[in-house]
Amino acid sequence: MELRTERLILKKLDRRNAEDLFVYRSKEEVRKFQSFHPRSLQQVEEFFQDLAEMPDIEDTWFQLGIHLKEEKKLIGDLGLHFLPDGCQVEIGYTLDPSYQGKGYATEAMHEILKYLFEKLQKHRITASVDPLNEKSIRLLERLGFRREAYFVKGLFYEGAWVDDVIYAMLREEWVEGMKTTQNNSL
Repeated sequence: MELRTERLILKKLDRRNAEDLFVYRSKEEVRKFQSFHPRSLQQVEEFFQDLAEMPDIEDTWFQLGIHLKEEKKLIGDLGLHFLPDGCQVEIGYTLDPSYQGKGYATEAMHEILKYLFEKLQKHRITASVDPLNEKSIRLLERLGFRREAYFVKGLFYEGAWVDDVIYAMLREEWVEGMKTTQNNSL
């Protein structure tokens, strides 16, 4: 699987990306909002062992690398958790802080939503977000996700109970959003 945008290539993350993944996932500003923050390259190698080889296999995680098209450089990753019902996907994303604020996350997320809703015909996409991660929340809202739940101390993370916010989008909301975008561009 490979998706292309104007500036990005989204393709299966592989072991050749291990060092780049380790570098940005180890940064403190990334670590505080991610459940996977490796402390060694060995942990990154172990991470790859648990990933699905192909997308759209129920109850698996499939990880895509976000690469700059021109430089062929890994700048982030997208995780897709294909839920057991076959109709829903949980999505997670990470972008190297050096590349944030340039529209790359919006571009990558838009393309993956298009793939999930239009090609795979998924019914619902969700994202779990730390309520302190304001950048991530703004991204989801900009893309048309809506807040569905706020769980107070609903997630046990690094030895403490923390709050968790769930955002979601239905396929019909995606379709309606695309119609609105097309009408506004006329």
